[in-house]
Amino acid sequence: MIYVTADTHGDMKRWKDPALRKLKKGDTLIVCGDFGFIWDGSKKEKRNLEWIGKRKYTVVFVEGCHENYELLQEYPQTEWNGGQVRRISGKLRLLLRGEVYDIDGERVLAFGGGVSPDADERMHQGHWWESEAVTEADAERADKNLSKTEDTVDFVVSHEPPLFIKNFLAVDEGEDGFVHYCLDKIARRCHFRRWYFGKYHMEKLVPPVYEAVYQNIVKAE
Repeated sequence: MIYVTADTHGDMKRWKDPALRKLKKGDTLIVCGDFGFIWDGSKKEKRNLEWIGKRKYTVVFVEGCHENYELLQEYPQTEWNGGQVRRISGKLRLLLRGEVYDIDGERVLAFGGGVSPDADERMHQGHWWESEAVTEADAERADKNLSKTEDTVDFVVSHEPPLFIKNFLAVDEGEDGFVHYCLDKIARRCHFRRWYFGKYHMEKLVPPVYEAVYQNIVKAE
């Protein structure tokens, strides 16, 4: 089965959630951005990544606004479940933008990346990377892979929501970016059962099919 959460921000206490005990071997937990466990490359961080990679279930994540993109790009790229990933440690993997995966018999489109509300400040601190921003190449990859599925998947997972959902939520975190327009385009062309996104630290269903996730462990359905 597939479960979804978001914005773990490098906090090991999130893995003590009793809800995770029900996940079994063969299950997959998707983190909708701001995974945050790849930040400084320290020995402690690497031990944490090894621990997460050894869970009985698989953990995968999309990129958010608080990741060290330079370190992420050092991990080897490989194929997994029909799409390209970066293998982090054990069963822990990064899902790449615009890739479609077959997870437990379900098609999942991943589209990470975002717009940092504090990008200017973090840029001065050396903690912001240009590759956080979504590119035309990312959008083209999503177009290509969706064409292979005849524009039909079961789930979409992202960090940011489509622009019209962002506007509906009336959130004031960062300006609209190219990523929002890309996601708008995907929402218009793609058929899916549910779209999960993180970013705004809220648990909220936007009927009928968009769901903001944060700390809860949600069963994808």
